[in-house]
Amino acid sequence: MDEIYITGHRNPDTDSIVSAMAYAALKNALGQRQYQAARLGEVSDETKIVLNRFGFQPPRLIRNVRTQVRDLDYDTVSTLSASATISRGWQAMQKGKISVLPVANEDGTLYGTLSAGDVANYDMTSVRNPRVDGIPVYNLLSVLEGKILNEGSGSREVIEGEVTIALPVSRENLLFAKPDSIVVCGDQPDMIRRAIALQVNCVIVCQAEVEPEALAAAGQTCIISTPIDAYQALRMIFHALPISRICKSKDMVCFHLDDYIDDVQNTVLESRFRAYPILDEEEKVVGMLSRFHLLRPRRKQVVLVDHNEKSQSVVGLEQAEILEIIDHHRLADIETKNPIHVRNEAVGSTNTIVAEMYQEKGLMPTEKMAGLMAAAIVSDTVMFKSPTCTQRDIDMANRLARIANVDLDQLGHAIFSANCSDDKTVEMILGTDYKEFHIAGHILAVSQVTTVDSARLLKRQDDFMDCMKKIRKERGLNTVIFMITDVLLEGTQLLFIGDEETIRQAFAIPGDQNAAFLPKIMSRKKQVIPMLSALWG
Repeated sequence: MDEIYITGHRNPDTDSIVSAMAYAALKNALGQRQYQAARLGEVSDETKIVLNRFGFQPPRLIRNVRTQVRDLDYDTVSTLSASATISRGWQAMQKGKISVLPVANEDGTLYGTLSAGDVANYDMTSVRNPRVDGIPVYNLLSVLEGKILNEGSGSREVIEGEVTIALPVSRENLLFAKPDSIVVCGDQPDMIRRAIALQVNCVIVCQAEVEPEALAAAGQTCIISTPIDAYQALRMIFHALPISRICKSKDMVCFHLDDYIDDVQNTVLESRFRAYPILDEEEKVVGMLSRFHLLRPRRKQVVLVDHNEKSQSVVGLEQAEILEIIDHHRLADIETKNPIHVRNEAVGSTNTIVAEMYQEKGLMPTEKMAGLMAAAIVSDTVMFKSPTCTQRDIDMANRLARIANVDLDQLGHAIFSANCSDDKTVEMILGTDYKEFHIAGHILAVSQVTTVDSARLLKRQDDFMDCMKKIRKERGLNTVIFMITDVLLEGTQLLFIGDEETIRQAFAIPGDQNAAFLPKIMSRKKQVIPMLSALWG
């Protein structure tokens, strides 16, 4: 069953990580398809504290949802050994109605490919040059459904020579046969005796008996009896060779399960093969890819939580199928090909919405999951002091806290004490909750850290400003803002570079300074972005 990824935004915060985990748990508990919580970046120290507190591991890390070879309905054909007969390969192609088969070594790794064209070319060559070299007797007996009549004296491991057919209309046709020959005949005792007299390598007797005297005089000539007619036997001799003799084993083009379809398409356009082997991570053959498989690939399926903006979402989203969006932010620029379920509500935390969905389905989260969700609500509402916080957030957090038997105040202080550690670099702190926005032609980055000790972080203000300048230059941004939000002071220390006049105007910051304390400003989503959007828009 294909996995459905539930993922939050890039540079995930606690609400993003936990809402993905909680919604995946809800979906799977309801017996629906296999949902998998995922994250797009490293978890912050704050989130690690929350996960460790309730005994959870971070969700699976994914880098993108671009369509891969594993997402295609490729042919899972049987793999033939390089020692199998050409006859066996042809039968497999006919049975599977395919034109190319993978050929493997004993360990399952790729040896080559056998195509209908390879067999046809070999057949045409055998008409002009009716000689075979080194046919394993085991293979020859297999394709002829035959048996050796003089086992022992005529035994040998391989048979080779020019293939000659003895026709009853011409008794002299064996006069020119060479000892290094394979003679095919029917119920022709004199022809059999003549071939034995010439000491040819092998006599293949079709639908006939061999005289005891002839067998006694066979010497080193291998005599094989077969129930098939002479014409069929003649063709099957050539098809008794191992596949390795005619298959393509050099300059092959193959793909791996993790290869991306857009890269595969470019390679296919530059080559002229009809099908391509597919290998797994151990280089073993798992199938064959044809050009028509690329026409309608299966898209990865995703559910987006805590965001609905393309620049904040997973790389390759345009190649995926979005099934749902659950969010509490402004509606942005994500488009879908089909109607989907969207739940976007004006609350302070996505986990508030997910918890309500548990209630609606009549399912109570486990004690640990309830504690995890309560912590996420406390984090995203800044201990209920953010202007985005609603009574619904408060009520739900308290309800979840009772299930988990935790104290929300103690939980909040533990969460927000993690963000001002001196052992974290300014780059790490700025990247903890970093988001980019596109507003009326402006590319804006806003990073936010919530703490109970903003003074400790402000001692490194110059370092933060230098790092912000570097980020602006490297990423080609118009503006970079850093919000140091203090829970106890109930306000935000704002650091900013780029388009300073607009920012000063938006927040009534006097003079020409690039930093200011903004009382009651706690929310990037509800208090910072809307103010700038109004001025730029």
